[in-house]
Amino acid sequence: MADYAHPEVLVDTEWVAQHLNDPKVRLLEVDVDTTAYDTGHIPGAVGLNWKSDLETGLQRDIASREQIENLLSNAGVSDDTTIVVYGDNNNWFATYAFWLLKYYGHQDVRVMNGGRAKWAAEGKQMVTDMPQHPRGNYKTKEPDESLRALRDEMLQIGKGGQANTALVDVRGPREFSGELLAPENLPQEGSQRGGHIPGAKNIVWSQAVREDATFKSADELKELYGNQGVTPDKDVVAYCRIGERSSHTWFVLKYLLGYNNVRNYDGSWTEYGSLVGAPVEK
Repeated sequence: MADYAHPEVLVDTEWVAQHLNDPKVRLLEVDVDTTAYDTGHIPGAVGLNWKSDLETGLQRDIASREQIENLLSNAGVSDDTTIVVYGDNNNWFATYAFWLLKYYGHQDVRVMNGGRAKWAAEGKQMVTDMPQHPRGNYKTKEPDESLRALRDEMLQIGKGGQANTALVDVRGPREFSGELLAPENLPQEGSQRGGHIPGAKNIVWSQAVREDATFKSADELKELYGNQGVTPDKDVVAYCRIGERSSHTWFVLKYLLGYNNVRNYDGSWTEYGSLVGAPVEK
């Protein structure tokens, strides 16, 4: 991991095993399958539900500052806590939590390389007990808007209004082509139109990881993105359907490869693909 631009944001399973009883470290599990945590988790880990904990309710938006402060305080987190996130499916919602925590200014957030799959494959301990941590006193910082892309700007980018921008569509090829409006098991993540934002490159998010769910080497990642013209000199925006898979690519580009200007468009295709007048390519 030393070849990454910011190797400090990744920890391996052995590091986590050695810090299970460290009061300054808090593990947060965030899974696509919101029932996975209850079937077994790393001792002491607090489970977060991406649907109810990391989003607002009626209004579509990321969790508010007040939500995050209450959520993390209940998890026993304070401002100086080292947070380690992990989850299923190659850590895609773990990196979404990482993105959200960085957006709200948490200093020390890390990702457990390999996630649930690697921990389980190594036969490390998993429990079903609910942890009891003393309540913390967590306060967010001012949101870092440089990490987030919003609708109006994406519409301008789609119309060709911003030069030197590289768009990375991290969805599958059938979503990118417009053949699929939404996967059959996720009809609520559909849109009015299929296709992609004009000029976007289709680099599927999962190409950044190995079979054991750990991240590929820095050289492999540089080749993967560089060959498609997604280079450090560009203003890069990643998107998917709802912003979770694209947060994985955002993490890779910003922290593993060290791109300075990379943002996650969490509105993603469910928003853009339903905008009146938005240009779409197939």
